[in-house]
Amino acid sequence: MTVRRAPKFVPFMAIGAILGFLAALVVAYTGPADPTLTRESILGFFTVAFAIPGLLLAALLVLIFDRRSVRKAERARAERTYDDDAA
Repeated sequence: MTVRRAPKFVPFMAIGAILGFLAALVVAYTGPADPTLTRESILGFFTVAFAIPGLLLAALLVLIFDRRSVRKAERARAERTYDDDAA
């Protein structure tokens, strides 16, 4: 049996998307005001522009961590035990 500590993909990718959204929030509300566009429409544009790359970078990072965990995997032996009280 191989034992290794593998990262979970979804939390990494969610954090990448959230960080992208926070970056979009900063850019949308700290930049100069445009009379033809609302702040919310600017936020929507930058959310797509920053959240998707954030998600992809986080996915790349988790793949690197996963590859590292495969290299550090250890072999272990597991034996089945029968316990009458557990049933």
